[in-house]
Amino acid sequence: MKNIFETAREDDRLSTSVRMADAGGVTEFLQKRGPYTVFIPTDEAYTRIPEEKLEAIVSDRERLAGMVMYHVVQGKLTTHELAQMEAIKTLQGDHLDIAASPEGMQLNDAVIIQPDVECTNGMYHVIDRVLIPRAVEARVERSF
Repeated sequence: MKNIFETAREDDRLSTSVRMADAGGVTEFLQKRGPYTVFIPTDEAYTRIPEEKLEAIVSDRERLAGMVMYHVVQGKLTTHELAQMEAIKTLQGDHLDIAASPEGMQLNDAVIIQPDVECTNGMYHVIDRVLIPRAVEARVERSF
């Protein structure tokens, strides 16, 4: 078994998220510590974000790190454990809303499409949308 970052790197659907973690400077953090639960968007999820908005986030390392850390929570949480919660605080500082939906478990607008991938330093769940924290969203909107 490998850590969250190494395991995600081996999944071809997650290459954009892996690059975002690298570019945001949080790779080492995700490799060494834990336990964490990470919600990892698929490559396809990034295509749903308008290109200019994504560029505004990626071009600012602090914004990018904030966005990546908005996908990380403390502790190793299965979808069963998440289902008992209404919200959870991320390592970025904002909260994610948790709800059940016909499609599956939702975090804000994202749906978990592959749950409970176990790793040495925690667990990750693959999601179908990128989670953008309110603070990053507001700063990006002001930059247009």
